[in-house]
Amino acid sequence: MILNLESSTDCCSAALTHEGQVLEERIEKQGMNHARLLAPFADDCMAYARSRELKLDAVAVSIGPGSYTGLRIGLSLAKGLCMGLDLPLIGVSTLQLLAVKAMFHRFDWEGDELLVPMIDARRMEVYTATYDFALNALQEPHPLILEPDSFAEYLEQGRRLIFCGNGCGKYRDLLPESEQVIYMPDIIPTAAGMMALSEKAFREGKFLDMAYCVPEYLKEFQATVPKNKF
Repeated sequence: MILNLESSTDCCSAALTHEGQVLEERIEKQGMNHARLLAPFADDCMAYARSRELKLDAVAVSIGPGSYTGLRIGLSLAKGLCMGLDLPLIGVSTLQLLAVKAMFHRFDWEGDELLVPMIDARRMEVYTATYDFALNALQEPHPLILEPDSFAEYLEQGRRLIFCGNGCGKYRDLLPESEQVIYMPDIIPTAAGMMALSEKAFREGKFLDMAYCVPEYLKEFQATVPKNKF
């Protein structure tokens, strides 16, 4: 019985899952309202569990990459719940989450395609990684400034690439869609979508050290000075 929390992008969500089933879900897809919504969403899911005398076994949270603010809110809430309820904490890669959602979005894949999740990092930069269908990383998570030949190596090998996430749309002008190149910009990270990865981590006993774990930002936060309009 896992409470999943997702706050890495514009979408804010919480989901209570158990052995492959989503028992309760709360989601808001518009705007960065995580500070206001995520805790009440979590409370709703826990209230559902209490009303049915279900015992939580763990809390899972998306650990990035993604929005600096959103990731901090999600991890802080997850840590607080785990400490208060004496539960283990599971961290789920946002990029792997996107890859899994793309993998199960269709059922006509051959299985040898490569999954390339992309999270918008402004301008022509994204956070990305490259996975096969066993989630082995051919490229580990990293920030990338997109160029037309960024994935030429895989295309020359004849591999079919599945680009997904809110950052992949900006790549279309550089690398048009084709039989070998597929874009799925509507795939978004959600708490319910974390289920397969969080349950796998629980079964394998892969928990975060709450004293030392931090979000996977991939690059340092750069504050900007607002322009003086006066």
